[in-house]
Formats: sequence, structure tokens, C-alpha cells
Amino acid sequence: MKVQNCKVFGANVIVAGEDLGESKKIALVLAKKFGMSYVNGYDHPEIIAGQGTAGLEILEQVENIDAVVIPVGGGGLIAGVALAIKSLNPAIQIIGVEPERCCSFAEALKHGKPVASHVEHTLADGLAVPTVGVNAFVTAKDLVDKMVSVSEQAIALAILRLVEQEKAVIEGAGAVGVAAILEEKLPELKGKRVVVMLCGGNIDTSILGRCLERGLAADGRLVAFKVLVPDSCGAIADVSKLIGDMGVSIKDMLHERAWIKSDVFQVAVKVVCETRDKAQSLALEQKLRDTYQMLSWNLPAV
Repeated sequence: MKVQNCKVFGANVIVAGEDLGESKKIALVLAKKFGMSYVNGYDHPEIIAGQGTAGLEILEQVENIDAVVIPVGGGGLIAGVALAIKSLNPAIQIIGVEPERCCSFAEALKHGKPVASHVEHTLADGLAVPTVGVNAFVTAKDLVDKMVSVSEQAIALAILRLVEQEKAVIEGAGAVGVAAILEEKLPELKGKRVVVMLCGGNIDTSILGRCLERGLAADGRLVAFKVLVPDSCGAIADVSKLIGDMGVSIKDMLHERAWIKSDVFQVAVKVVCETRDKAQSLALEQKLRDTYQMLSWNLPAV
């Protein structure tokens, strides 16, 4: 989506590099070769200053703030917002949130300078910057009160919660602040007046669908199980009826015989179901365990 939208506005988009760090090096080479100016999206002083205006808007629009929770990738956003807010109200707590699969700012704080950190694929792809910006780090390092990291499950659940409760489509990078709260990484903020920045809605429809499904799974509302039943007429229908009688929706069902190592007169039935909530999922699991001897609940993820 991001690439396509840039092209719509007439941009010549060059996609190169294994990660943002490598892409930056390629961009610098191209800028020098063609005599163009390289503008770092998170470390250019004017970019940081521009992002700082969000901090001013927060102070203008919200009173009596105790803390501001900010997504962190290259560090430009938290640097600008922290500088603006702390300059006007030093008492406000600034908290940064990173995905567990890319903790480059936390690593920089640990070493006292920007360092290359390990990056894995993450739902918060906009934050997957292997090395934070030098300008951003120097600006923010003494202004950030706390850094936390969040899991992929929590990010998916945050995207789901925002869609369901706020009717807002937020990309993974913009939802990490909500993820930190859902994952109870910030218990000290309970009962306080907190601003959580939701910065970005650039998410492909196909990716959004996957995120919502992962969010449902993390929320205990999408479950997968395998049960062994007699290989006889009506046995699989009985499983379907049990599920239907509980008001649970079947998303997918597959039965297999070839890879079963137990009784040759049994068949394995794999089912994916969607429930109303976690309580209904637990009730379904208990009902299946009471009815069948062999049950594998919530099959392990690949």
C-alpha cells in the first residue's frame, strides 16, 4: 500500500535492501550519484522538528496528562515529541514502545550510542529499523523515561481491538502503544491520564485480514483442535453437531486417516472454530474433553 500510494503521487519508488539500514546505504549512494538530497525519514533534524509538532498538539488538546506512549523505530517521532513535551511540562512521563523483534532504541540506550541490532520480520514493519538515528538518539536519550517491547501476539490483538472498539484501522507500527497496555507492560499507568499515539494506517487489506485472524487467536476467539473419532457413519457429523449446539461457528474442518498412528478404525478431525469469547472457547474445550478421549487443543503454531 505504501509503495503504491507513493507511485500514485508520481514518485519513482526503488525497493532495494534487506532491511531499512541497507536501504539507507543504497539511497545515500543514489543521492550522491545523481546529485540529489537525501532526507532521512526519522533522523533528519527538520523531520524530527516536524514530528515534534505532534507533541505540541497533544498539550494543546489534552489537559492534565500523566504520560505519553510513543511507538519507536528509528527514534525520530519519540525524539521530537519528547523534546516538545518535556520542554513545556517536564513532569509528563515519556514511554517508548518497540516490537520484540526489533529493539534498536533499547539497545542504543544500553550501549550509550546507536548500535546495529538484530531485526526479524514483524507486524510493526514501520518500526523495524536496525540502527536508530544518531540525531534522534542524542535528542531523546535523556528525555525517555521508560522503554518496553511487545510481542507479535499483542500487536495483532491491538489491531483487532482498535478495529472493533474504535473503528480505526491502524497499522502494526502505530498500534504498539495499545499492545503494551493490553500486554500489561505498563501497569503503573492504571488510573492515570495517558495519551497513546496511533501513528499510521498504512496496512494492506490482505495483511489486515491476517492480523485480525491472529488477533482473534490471541484473544481466545479463534481456536484450532484435533479430535480422534470412530471411522464410522455419522461420527464426524456428531462433532459438527456438538460444536453447533454450543453456538460456535466452524471456519474449517479436515479429516485424515493416512497419518494416524493409533487405531486403524479411527479418523482424526481437525477443526478451526470462531467463538464469542474466551469463556465460550474454554466451555467448548471442556465439552470436547468430556465427550472424546483423544483431543489436541489449540494446535501449535508453525
